[in-house]
Amino acid sequence: MPIKIPNDLPASKILKEENIFVMDETRALSQRIRPLKLIIVNIMPTKIVTETQLLRLLSNTPLQIEVDWLCMESHNSKNTPQEHLMEFYKTFNEIKDNKYDGLIVTGAPVEKLKFEDVDYWDELTKIFDWANTNVFSSFFICWASQASLYYYYGVEKYQLKEKLTGVYHHHTNPEKMRRRILRGFDYQFYAPHSRHTAVRQEDIEKIDSLDILATSKRCRVFTW
Repeated sequence: MPIKIPNDLPASKILKEENIFVMDETRALSQRIRPLKLIIVNIMPTKIVTETQLLRLLSNTPLQIEVDWLCMESHNSKNTPQEHLMEFYKTFNEIKDNKYDGLIVTGAPVEKLKFEDVDYWDELTKIFDWANTNVFSSFFICWASQASLYYYYGVEKYQLKEKLTGVYHHHTNPEKMRRRILRGFDYQFYAPHSRHTAVRQEDIEKIDSLDILATSKRCRVFTW
């Protein structure tokens, strides 16, 4: 697929070396195609590495994708050059009037903190509220999945006795296999975990509007 990304984004060189079809802004302007517009809230400290990882995954679709990157204005990023953020990232105030087909919020190494103690929590919840009316579909990764469950549904996270780390066997919910997000999935799969906290399956099952799509004997509900 062609991923439309800024001409000088560091991930561009890596993806081209991997034979992933990358379309820069100059070429994209000549295309008469309505791209799928995504906004990615990148709250990982190693933002450049995360950009490459996500764009590599997004290449597995025949659609043309246009990506905007969003950083937290209320947080001082120490691991990414300010020049990179100023050139390739936008703030919430710059995109709040836009509409997007999809929102992706990455994880962040803040899971031991209470949600309200994260320095950009108020800004992130504004984005959560905004997404209800400006985004067609949202996807939350790792800590962001816990944050969204807490903010939207009041589902708490709990500290584990010891860190859960490794690759574990999971199985999908056979009653939910017709859900589009599970299309092409096997009934059994392996997935990595590396975390200090977890949400409880029984808390999610109390909420009628939530479905559990995959679980593991060791890890319980699969939040990813």
